[in-house]
Amino acid sequence: MSGEPARSGIKRCVLFDVDGTLIDAVDNQRRVWKAWAERYGLDPVEVYRVALRTRPVETFAHVAPGRDPGECLAALHELEDEDVRSGVYTSFAGASELLSALPPDAWALVTSNYEHRVRGRFARTGMPVPDVIVDAAAVKEGKPSPIPYLLAAEQLGIAPEFCLVIEDAPSGVRSGLSAGMPVWGVNAPVAVEGVHRHFRSLSEAAPDILAFVSGTWSCPPEGPWTAG
Repeated sequence: MSGEPARSGIKRCVLFDVDGTLIDAVDNQRRVWKAWAERYGLDPVEVYRVALRTRPVETFAHVAPGRDPGECLAALHELEDEDVRSGVYTSFAGASELLSALPPDAWALVTSNYEHRVRGRFARTGMPVPDVIVDAAAVKEGKPSPIPYLLAAEQLGIAPEFCLVIEDAPSGVRSGLSAGMPVWGVNAPVAVEGVHRHFRSLSEAAPDILAFVSGTWSCPPEGPWTAG
């Protein structure tokens, strides 16, 4: 799909990662992985170090190669679900205002987590939920594959080159880039390799994100994506 967006009235869309981009979940993730590591008699520090750079199944293979990965994943899911109910979640500064300012059908969430947990976290932080959520259950290949972001674009009815990806992690950045989308990085002191623009915070990026959706930003398929 290329050229002008398919949906009339919507020229640009924004695809947000969730954890680390909209929701500050670092403390929760560390707590969950600590509880999981202790359940299996493993070093929580080492487990979390590996978990930060790999998907769960890959983490299990590295830190607990003799364990059934299905059992390990079930235990992790149990702890994550409990954390959604009892943990303390906060949104990044400006996140709620930004999402509320966007047309409901002009943005989506693309996450490696599961939709019920995302909805729980959004309810806890008071943020609006979009029409489209692409979660771990929606795709066979997660980030850094382009599939999650391409599926979100398809469900929104927008050509990939008119979908702006907002990410904080290298795997998500690679996913958006391989989908042929402009990718902006947020919430990091230095730019993740490959991003077209870098912002130290989500609130710093918010005005330009809104400008992208309104059409102020030009977005040629070949990039770079610069102000029009």
